[in-house]
Amino acid sequence: MSEEMNQVEVKNFEIGDQVTATVTKVEEKQVIVDIRDSKLDGIIPISELSSLHVERASDVVEEGQEIDLEVLKIEEEALILSKRKADAKKAWSDLQQQFESGTVIEAEIKDVVKGGLVVDLGVRGFVPASLVEAHFVEDFSDYKGKTLTFKIVELDQDKNRLILSHRVVIEEEKGKQKSAVLDSLQANQVLEGKVQRLTDFGAFVDIGGIDGLVHISQLSHEHVQKPSDVVQEGQVVKVKVLNVDRDNERISLSIKETLPGPWANLSEKAPKGAVLDGVVKRLVSYGAFVEVFPGVEGLVHISQISHKHIGTPHEVLKEGQDIKVKVLDVNEGEQRLSLSIKELEEKEPEVLDYELPEEAKGFQLGEMIGDQLKNLK
Repeated sequence: MSEEMNQVEVKNFEIGDQVTATVTKVEEKQVIVDIRDSKLDGIIPISELSSLHVERASDVVEEGQEIDLEVLKIEEEALILSKRKADAKKAWSDLQQQFESGTVIEAEIKDVVKGGLVVDLGVRGFVPASLVEAHFVEDFSDYKGKTLTFKIVELDQDKNRLILSHRVVIEEEKGKQKSAVLDSLQANQVLEGKVQRLTDFGAFVDIGGIDGLVHISQLSHEHVQKPSDVVQEGQVVKVKVLNVDRDNERISLSIKETLPGPWANLSEKAPKGAVLDGVVKRLVSYGAFVEVFPGVEGLVHISQISHKHIGTPHEVLKEGQDIKVKVLDVNEGEQRLSLSIKELEEKEPEVLDYELPEEAKGFQLGEMIGDQLKNLK
């Protein structure tokens, strides 16, 4: 009677059927299961437990666990089953929906192989090295066991091909963050940022997920030869927002605008009567502009250049000349500085030119000799 029942049960199964079973025994290279509504035992070879390579069956299932399986082969006393195929059939359906909807998937890195990472999503998923991070990674060895977020970028069930990307998730998050920052920015805001990279024309500063440009002219109040003279990559700096172009995602920033101006506290650095070193920057008809501090020029009026009368400043000075000047007056508010050169020079004594009276002119030599002879008598 028992044999007849077995035969009936065997005939009820076909290759490809989906069955539900309970794990009754986990061996080294196979798993024994009790199939629901069947008198036959089921055997799952270790190769049919997972889409990934398995060293021990106990790494995948445990006794008492209920699992879905697919019939691979029908034998007299047992059914040969596959967990791998049953999982894949269900997985491909779910993965197709996730691919079409752009769903973010969370998965553990099961293995690190040449060229990328491997995950198990019911089917073997591959993450190429170029799609792991937004930056270059030299060694992926410490990624095994990590849980990352992914999006499916390629899916082909017929070729059993599933390609995932963590990089696209990162870039989309950055895009959202960038949009949020752009929307929140306003001109004249002062923010803290980190210098990301330097170029010949300025420095790019990260202000919270988006980079803004500090043009070389906005790095300092002083003339800057090259950005690396003022800032370094990785340096945290204060910046002022000059302009936000949301359409082109361009942000203009200034470090200079957050720094004290060159005229700040000038009355302390250059009080009235102070003697300073300066450089003649410009000569004009009414005087000379002399730079005494970076970004601070004062005027030496033509009347304060020399004690002598001069027609133009060019008679005494030339551009680029180093000179000493004396402070006559300081006005920080109006950024005016009056200087003098002649105050530091000694006034030459005047040479008096007396003319003899008219009657003293034209005397005769004989008259002089005659006077001398009288004195001898």
